[in-house]
Amino acid sequence: MKVSVEADKCVAAGQCVLLAPEVFDQREEDGVVILLDETPAAERHAAVREAAMLCPAAVIHLAG
Repeated sequence: MKVSVEADKCVAAGQCVLLAPEVFDQREEDGVVILLDETPAAERHAAVREAAMLCPAAVIHLAG
């Protein structure tokens, strides 16, 4: 799995960080998503898929 984000469209809801904190973080100044791991381990795939599905701005993109 390859993960990418469109940080410029992020609305800083934080759902991704709650679901997959090993993969996503937020900037302190504005809460915008930071991608920590663009190729997460297999055991994190389910959480990353859920984060992408629940993202209100649909800025998390998955490939593979």
